Amino acid sequence: MTEEPPPPPTRSDDAGPPLGLGGCVKPLSVLSALVAAGLLLMAGLVVGRCASDPEEAAVASTTVIQRGPNVVVALRDLAQLEGASFHMERVIDLKEKQNRFSGLVEAEDAILLVAAGDVTAGVDLSRVEPGDVQIDPARMVAKITLPGATVLSARLDNERTYVHTRSTDILAKRQESLETRARQEAERTLRASAIEAKLLTRAESNVRRTIESLVHSLGYREVEVSFKKPQTE
Repeated sequence: MTEEPPPPPTRSDDAGPPLGLGGCVKPLSVLSALVAAGLLLMAGLVVGRCASDPEEAAVASTTVIQRGPNVVVALRDLAQLEGASFHMERVIDLKEKQNRFSGLVEAEDAILLVAAGDVTAGVDLSRVEPGDVQIDPARMVAKITLPGATVLSARLDNERTYVHTRSTDILAKRQESLETRARQEAERTLRASAIEAKLLTRAESNVRRTIESLVHSLGYREVEVSFKKPQTE
């Protein structure tokens, strides 16, 4: 006589979870919580790294300069004797006013340039003519007439010249040549300021002393140095 197998145990609604699931009622909820905790941890590490080292978050920039071939445009010989130099710093405020809508609206494109430059004045010895130098070897007397002092060079110092402010109104057209015009105006005023400061007179005085000392060293007892007038720039 065969024995019948015992009936399976009944499970009520209040019974606990099956032992095979290890007591985990909602495994997907636990997995989502672990993923969220991992994301929060990674976000905290990233925020902490950015806060501790802000320089690493800065955008790196690189300047690329492509140099072209050298082209010799002109070559000339110089015979100049420098006598004095002049240093100037000036603010150039250049504005271009533009009329819009048939003159109903006025717009402005402006630049504020801090300019620094140097002016050198002296004598161009290449302009000395044969009759300008008269020598009496018997009496050891020399009479020299030199061209008037001129501005030999006037140039901006690019290391000290910079754009302080550049502003363009909304309705104005930005002129890319405005900085070039401001630099040209700075060079023009540089020459004018040097002449107003009596730079040419000072240059002639220094050149006179230099020539007299040089000719005296050659054995001449009397040396007279004069300059042609008027002074030309």
